[in-house]
Amino acid sequence: MRDRLIQLLCLFIAVIAITGGGMLLPNILRVSDEKSLRYTDVSIDGAPPIVALGTAIGALRGLIVDYLWIKTNMNKQKGLHYEAMADASLITKLQPRFGDVWAFQGHNMAYNISVLTDTPRERWDWVCAGIDLVRDEGLRYNPNDLILHKELAFYFAHKIDGVSDDAHLYYKREFARDWQFLLGIPPGSQADRIAWIGAIKDAPESLEELIIQNPNVQKLVDQLKESLEGFDAKFHFQLDGKFLRNLGRWKSVQMSRYAKLLGLEATFRKNDLVYLALDTVLKSDELKETLEPFLLFLRKKVLREEFNMDANLMWEITRDFGPFDWRHPQSHAFYWARKGATTAEKRFANVEEIYKILNNDRTNIQAMQALSRTGLMSFDPFSSDNPSRLSDPRWIKAIDKYFGVLYRKHYGTRGGGGDSFCDFYKNFMAQAVRELYRFGDYEGAQSILSNLDRLFGRGGLIPNNEYEAPLEIFVLNTTYGQYEDAPDVARSDVYAALQHGFREGLLMDRRKILEDAVKFAGDLTSYFQGSQYSDFVNKFGERRMADLIGDLRSSIRDVFANVLVDASQPLVDRLTIYNRASESERRIVYDLVKEQLQAEFELDPLSNVANFAMLLPEPPDMGAYREAVAAEAAKREAEVENSKRSTSEMK
Repeated sequence: MRDRLIQLLCLFIAVIAITGGGMLLPNILRVSDEKSLRYTDVSIDGAPPIVALGTAIGALRGLIVDYLWIKTNMNKQKGLHYEAMADASLITKLQPRFGDVWAFQGHNMAYNISVLTDTPRERWDWVCAGIDLVRDEGLRYNPNDLILHKELAFYFAHKIDGVSDDAHLYYKREFARDWQFLLGIPPGSQADRIAWIGAIKDAPESLEELIIQNPNVQKLVDQLKESLEGFDAKFHFQLDGKFLRNLGRWKSVQMSRYAKLLGLEATFRKNDLVYLALDTVLKSDELKETLEPFLLFLRKKVLREEFNMDANLMWEITRDFGPFDWRHPQSHAFYWARKGATTAEKRFANVEEIYKILNNDRTNIQAMQALSRTGLMSFDPFSSDNPSRLSDPRWIKAIDKYFGVLYRKHYGTRGGGGDSFCDFYKNFMAQAVRELYRFGDYEGAQSILSNLDRLFGRGGLIPNNEYEAPLEIFVLNTTYGQYEDAPDVARSDVYAALQHGFREGLLMDRRKILEDAVKFAGDLTSYFQGSQYSDFVNKFGERRMADLIGDLRSSIRDVFANVLVDASQPLVDRLTIYNRASESERRIVYDLVKEQLQAEFELDPLSNVANFAMLLPEPPDMGAYREAVAAEAAKREAEVENSKRSTSEMK
């Protein structure tokens, strides 16, 4: 009887416990959703088979993971990076929700192992491997891990866009080339960029949906598949990143100045069967109209499946923040830090971990700062030149606005969170004054200087005279001594001065302004490239710092071309600037700007009353100039190939 009572009592307690647990479960799930505490709806969702085995062994799995983690850190301290990576890989399989080990492994690849290799290509492969691991695997298992998002953003901002690695110029070229093949060249204006990325966002999710909207797509896919299969055992037709890159390369050949100078289209058609097949199908008059919607769909698909990127978020940040160029590493740094902020902040919104949100927000605004200094890009993927990266003052207003958001957000964050953004704002805006002054926007520069004086100078909490100096004196004081420590300052001063010279000097027919700008840019280029901090040549044969600016001739070419294709300025003004330039100045930009200006001209009312060839006449001796440029390009390509061959023989 006593045993029966005990059993009934235990049963009663069990029923109460189960009922109580069931009543509490909905609230627990609600809180976990609100705080983003659940990674997925299923604990082993998408996990490899070994994870199921690890789950089966229960508590013992934790001991194995602890042992491997200790061993991994010991190997790292001993410099045994490959061994550490092997153990870390085991941990990710046993415990894929362990975000720190994904960050460790990615950093190990991108930083520690990459620098042990002998060539820029090998380094770049390891950097990409580290990025791919965190982005494509780590974040798929841990989509709400703020630290992983920030770590990934750091790789783009520091490893690729920074200057500490000897191979950083190679990284910048390869990154720009890859993303130009993937997404193409972005349009110039902010409104057009919003529409451009919006078109990718709005593309159909599936090929079937696309074919329903545009039946000719089926014919395009069938012809591509038929043309691309059967001739190469290594190439199989798939709607993936490899195919999109081949498609992007084909499109780039049609637009590339270097491809035309070097006759690359004929070379590719002769030697590259994939290119020949694409060229045959895509130049068909019947299918030309189908290519653009097909490209938009394919870009969205590849972004989602191979880069774990959301086209909708890319569109939102372009709409809300500024003119992102996805060939620039800092655009990706901003994207991943912002994605972390939108998906993972709830888990860290407590006193003990708020600093993680603070650091992630710093990464965001620092990426915007970098884009303001180097975000206006142009690049020919078939040249060996470094990407042209001009300062983009459109980011100044975006940062001014975003600073207010972050200051209010972190006003009460312990450790002076709000004050840290004040320090950033003061430093950045002081540089903005200098930059706008070099652009010739004296009114805009004075407006920012007056605002700094109101907020932090004579109108500040502790009044001071830091910002009361006349504009020209303040610019000199801000610039002095910074060229060695901050190469972006030298670069932006060169480009801003030249841009002011072309716009104001030629448009107002005051040649002296341009001559003074060229002299200033030449003197500064010589000073920066000749300083003891900038003349270092790394083991790959590149000047790690000095080549950030390039020679004066390339700076003049890049800036003048950008002035002429800047659609924010009236077309008639830009054509006036072109015609007032010297013959030598016009020669270096004519082939770069002709097609874009002609496309604008045909849509402009001016085309009804004038002839384009008269408004943009070809400079004399262009044939000889093109031959010289082609010879120079071929020489550089030969030097690159010889360098690669020498490195290979040494190995």
